[in-house]
Amino acid sequence: MIRELALSDTSTSYDVVIVGAGPAGMSAASELSALGIKALVIDDQPSPGGQIYRNITSSPIPAQTVLGKDYWRGRELVDRFTASNADYLPSSSVWQIEERAEGLRLYLSRDNRSRRVDTRFAILATGAIERPFPIAGWTSPGVIGVGAAQVLLKSSGLLPSGRTVLLGEGPLLWLYASQMIEAGHTPAHILSTAESALPPLSQGGLADFILSRYALKGAALVAKVRRATRYSRVTKPRIEQGADGLVVRYSTAGGSEAEIAADTVLVHQGVVPNLNLARAANCDIAWNEVHACWQPRTDQWGTSSLARVSVAGDAAGISGAEAAAVLGRISALNTAHALGRISEAKRDQMAAAGFAFVERNRKARHLLDRMYRPSDAMRAGDDDAIICRCEEVTGGQLRAVLRETQAQGPNQVKAYLRCGMGPCQGRYCNLTVDEIIAQEHQLPRDAVAPIRIRPPVKPVSLGELASLQDQD
Repeated sequence: MIRELALSDTSTSYDVVIVGAGPAGMSAASELSALGIKALVIDDQPSPGGQIYRNITSSPIPAQTVLGKDYWRGRELVDRFTASNADYLPSSSVWQIEERAEGLRLYLSRDNRSRRVDTRFAILATGAIERPFPIAGWTSPGVIGVGAAQVLLKSSGLLPSGRTVLLGEGPLLWLYASQMIEAGHTPAHILSTAESALPPLSQGGLADFILSRYALKGAALVAKVRRATRYSRVTKPRIEQGADGLVVRYSTAGGSEAEIAADTVLVHQGVVPNLNLARAANCDIAWNEVHACWQPRTDQWGTSSLARVSVAGDAAGISGAEAAAVLGRISALNTAHALGRISEAKRDQMAAAGFAFVERNRKARHLLDRMYRPSDAMRAGDDDAIICRCEEVTGGQLRAVLRETQAQGPNQVKAYLRCGMGPCQGRYCNLTVDEIIAQEHQLPRDAVAPIRIRPPVKPVSLGELASLQDQD
């Protein structure tokens, strides 16, 4: 069984440290355990499961139909993890990772205290975060992300109240709309920002998509939601405060202006890898044009540009929960080989089925990923939209600075506007800032690299820093 530890109980040294207890992290820990390798798993949630299987061991929702079969299928993965011999440190954060001659050093915090842990190898399974939705009014009271709304559902059984409008696009938006219907609170309207109602068939992949589980499951999900609620395709959306709650104003597909009143607006335009820890470790990154985001540069085993750091699951590129679990296992097998616990031939044999699944999944998602790719306009947002929430900077302010100063990147921009210098270190604004820079200066998107990450990756108090001397 896993050993759930207090911070002071963790060893000062491990062969492997895994950051994240979602599908990839749990699967990696379970595989290492099966091979006789003890790992430390660090996670910021109080129980294992990650975002996708959040609170699965103590769900407040008794009806399994609400969250769906895919959610409850994660219980097997969680049970396998809890049966492993891993050390487990929940409700904790990793705020810095450093490369050293003999391995890696991680700095952890929990309950206002910090600790150093050394390890020979690290597997970063930090998952994904919601992409910014930089339109006017997206930071208003009563407006939250679909992902955040789903967290409330999974953790506390809470649903939005009153007239609820879902705005944006992406598989998670449709899944959450279905969950709302099953829970007895049908959305008032879905406003889709997809550029087309049809998939981009000219880009190929139709046969692989149709033969995959995504096609049938996705079609049934969309049909169910569209039977239950109103649906419109829109452009130029903005959210304003009205006399009786919120008002979403938009242009219809035909070009006319329209609006809809709401008590709650849930926004979403996909998810992107949670990069900050990998970037803090100085892992190289690469631009993914299909997903319109950066991701760590890894080989097929998940090994980053740092030989001792692997990145697994959606943290290395959005691939879905099932693929994330498989990729976590693949990274664990390669780490076990690097530790000398299994031969190269054994590693390759054990990973063969996993690689075959990952390839099928990649082909199946080819069309799906292009279907839900946000448009250039939606990614860059409005002039009057707040793009940096920490420092309350608008898109218009950024565009004005770019025209006045000719700043070429986010590291220059922050000298004028402090974008990316708040507690989130650019997690929520960097994609938007870089999109605006690229569009204003007519640069290729991959020519504008993300803002530099500086330690600590997450806010740390002076008391937490001082507590490190307890180890000296």
